[in-house]
Amino acid sequence: MNNNVVGWFEIPVTNMDRAIKFYEEVFDFKLSRHILGPIDMAWFPAMEDGHGTSGSLVYNERAYKPSMDGVLIYFTAQSGDLSIELGKVEKSGGKILLPKTQISAEVGYMALLTDSEGNRIALHSAK
Repeated sequence: MNNNVVGWFEIPVTNMDRAIKFYEEVFDFKLSRHILGPIDMAWFPAMEDGHGTSGSLVYNERAYKPSMDGVLIYFTAQSGDLSIELGKVEKSGGKILLPKTQISAEVGYMALLTDSEGNRIALHSAK
């Protein structure tokens, strides 16, 4: 049984090429683009071990709008130290809202930022 309560997420974008560039540069992975009728999607890679949840960037002018006010998605820093990914945010078109901040010794660190489309997202790492 999969114990991950989140099954999929979608992040709204207004410019798919710009958004793909941002996420690929900051997180150092490739997204897979899929155009499904009126919806343009770029899927995040699935974890090889089957853990975690995948999702997509999504462009559909009528149904999706980037926001600073909605759900907050935390991305796990694959480098192990979110400072590395955070160092790529501004040169990739994003903005740091809250720098690396310790949550607790047991939980680790987090940072808040906006992506190239104006969505508020977060980073997390143990160190």
